[in-house]
Amino acid sequence: MVNTSVAVLWQARTNPEKLAIVYKDQRISFADLADRLLKLADFLNKQGVKEGDIVAVLMLNSSTFLEIALAVSHLGAVFLPVNYRLAPEEVAYILNHAGAKYLFVDNELKDKADQSVTVFEVNEQAQLDSRLLGGELNPELAKPVPKKPDDLYRLMYTSGTTGHPKGVIHQYKNYYWKTIDHTMALGLNSNSRTLVVGPMYHIGGLDLPGFSVLLHGGMLCVLREYDPTEVFTAIEQEQLDSAWMAPVMLNGLFNLPDWQRFDRSSLRWSVGGGERTPESRIRAFTDLFPNARYVDGYGLTESFGGDTIMEPGYELKKIGSTGRAIAHVEVTIRDDNGQSVPANTEGEICLRGPKITSGYWKDPEKTAAAFFDDWFRSGDVGYLDEDGFLYLTDRLKDMIISGGENIASSEVERVIYELTCVSEAAVIGIADDQWGERPEAFIVLHPREELTLEQLQQHCREHLAGFKIPKALHLMDALPRNASGKILKRELREQ
Repeated sequence: MVNTSVAVLWQARTNPEKLAIVYKDQRISFADLADRLLKLADFLNKQGVKEGDIVAVLMLNSSTFLEIALAVSHLGAVFLPVNYRLAPEEVAYILNHAGAKYLFVDNELKDKADQSVTVFEVNEQAQLDSRLLGGELNPELAKPVPKKPDDLYRLMYTSGTTGHPKGVIHQYKNYYWKTIDHTMALGLNSNSRTLVVGPMYHIGGLDLPGFSVLLHGGMLCVLREYDPTEVFTAIEQEQLDSAWMAPVMLNGLFNLPDWQRFDRSSLRWSVGGGERTPESRIRAFTDLFPNARYVDGYGLTESFGGDTIMEPGYELKKIGSTGRAIAHVEVTIRDDNGQSVPANTEGEICLRGPKITSGYWKDPEKTAAAFFDDWFRSGDVGYLDEDGFLYLTDRLKDMIISGGENIASSEVERVIYELTCVSEAAVIGIADDQWGERPEAFIVLHPREELTLEQLQQHCREHLAGFKIPKALHLMDALPRNASGKILKRELREQ
């Protein structure tokens, strides 16, 4: 039995009054959480949800989001969180590709819902209609559907180097091994009180450490969306000791004028990462949270996040590093032929371990291309020093990271090429103080054609999420290419 609802049901039996989730004015004990997930599982069962069905959510953060995830697992179904910032066309692609049959959607997002699936709306208070959860519980649903380690637990779609996102397969064994590893690396226990402020459709918000805290009997304080004042307020009022925050979120905390009025003494650590952390940010974080350390790390959706984590005491000794591999993850650097390279030599970062995905949903070709034997190819370039600390230097994948969101440039380029005036197009990430990177477009037009930035953005807005829309347009006579015809994006960045 490896079902994720088991831990919550056990906590409800042994520590019923212990606080599990804080969300707005809700203070949900483990007994309450167990009752709610069982009622929701009963409702889903009556709607026809059965083992193996894919149930999606298109929601902002809430306690209900967590309850749905637990109830879906309780029934042996498969959970699919969808990025609510995507355009309706992108949402529809993910739901159709995944084969989702059911969708929970926040009222405010219902215009993005794909009507080809059964839709359940969640109200403005991020709660399900109480009428849906009434009635007598089916006693047969008191126990979770047993699952095996290799069974499918969740799908998460991530931007890839092709025109459409890829569905990452998460099995139950991946979830439990990541929980073991993050527990060891971060010291999770029943006293953990963790802030959840990253969007829960994202691996960081949901899993670093997220659900693992509930498994231990700790507490999650969930914020609906990121707001610097609300972050400080939650830390002070709930005496939170841990968090995951993307670098762009920390920037917002640093820039809040009155941050000193909040009690910040309870925080012990915050996991960040995904980029090289400058010394100035580490020192600024220490000023902000005097009892906490900034835990740099590196991870992927494909690996449940947190593959390398900076160990205490090395933050400044190994400045620029994302830490060393956690207990059950191996990291190696490979050349283009898949051969290992010596320490301090750049190459592709490859990962191996029981929390790493087995591949991509309904995509055997991309799955095969993602591995060197049993080593997962990250698509990122870096090196390991002589002590095993990982340093990121570049990305093989043509990926832009803006505000913690992955943007596949090819995804944006595909949409741009739908404009008949466009002859050639390239989208790259340009350094941005606020967002890390911002997408900008370099375009060659057909003769006698015209295109403005406003026209480009309006076209992209009809097909893409707002954060993927190019923030600048550069019209060019030709794009730089190498001898084989490949566009040299490095030259565009230098320009």
